[in-house]
Amino acid sequence: MRPPVKLLVDDMKHEPYASILCYPRSEPQEVESRISELKGIGVTALEFAGECSAADHPVLGKGYTGVVLIAYRGEERFALKILRVDSGRDDMMHEAEMLKEANASNVGPRFEAVTKNFILSQMLTEGSMEKWLDKHRDKGTFRSILNDVLEQCWRLDRAGLYHRELSEAPGHLLMDGGRPFIVDFETASICDRPGNVTSVCNYIFLGHTFLSKLVHDVLGGTDRSGVIDSLRRYKNERSRESFEALLTISRIGDRDARACAKD
Repeated sequence: MRPPVKLLVDDMKHEPYASILCYPRSEPQEVESRISELKGIGVTALEFAGECSAADHPVLGKGYTGVVLIAYRGEERFALKILRVDSGRDDMMHEAEMLKEANASNVGPRFEAVTKNFILSQMLTEGSMEKWLDKHRDKGTFRSILNDVLEQCWRLDRAGLYHRELSEAPGHLLMDGGRPFIVDFETASICDRPGNVTSVCNYIFLGHTFLSKLVHDVLGGTDRSGVIDSLRRYKNERSRESFEALLTISRIGDRDARACAKD
C-alpha cells in the first residue's frame, strides 16, 4: 500500500483518486459533481491515510456502503464518508439524520455536514476500541470504557434509536481522546423497542469474539447465565433499575466507573 497523500479537492479529478472519490469506478461527470459537493460544504483537501485500502491507497475505512477519508476545512481535520456508486443507496440523508438523532443523546461522532454523496463528521483518531483496550489492560480502564459504551446504548434505547449492527461491533466502536464512540448509523432506525444494550452485551460478554476473550482475561470470567437473565429482565422492563443490575452482574457496574460515563 502507498504512503499517505494529501491532495487539494480539485486534484481529485485525476486517477486513481477519481476512482476513490467515486469508488469503485469513476465517470467524469460524476467526479465533477462530487467535487462541487465537497466545495459546497467547505472541504478544501483530502488525505489518503489509514489501515484500509481503496485502489491501492490507504483510507480510514471501506465498507459495502462507503469509503472513509480524512477531509480538511482549512487546517481542521474531519472524517468524510463517501457514498460508493455501487452501494444501492440513493443518498446519505438517512444516515445523517440518524447521526444527528444520536448526537442529541450525546452519542456518536459530532455531525458536521451532509450532501447527497458525503457525510462530514468529527475525526476519531485512536482506532478501534478492541485494539485500544488490548493496549490498556487494567481493570479500572476496562470498566470505565465498557460502562461508557453500555451507557451510550442505554441512552439510544431510551431515545428509541436502534443502531442494528452492534452485535458485530468491532468496526462500529472507535476511540478518541480515551473515549469510546459508536459510529456508522447507516442501518439505524427509530423504533419502539430498540435493542442496543442487548446487542452490545452479546458482543462483549456472550459472543466468541476477541473482545469477549479480552474482557475474560482482564476482568475475570463472565457469569453468562446471570448476564442472560439480566438481559431478559432489561428487555422486559426497560427500566434504569434493570439496566443497573445488568451492569453489576457483568462486573463493570462499580460506582466509580459509572460516574465516568453516566449522563
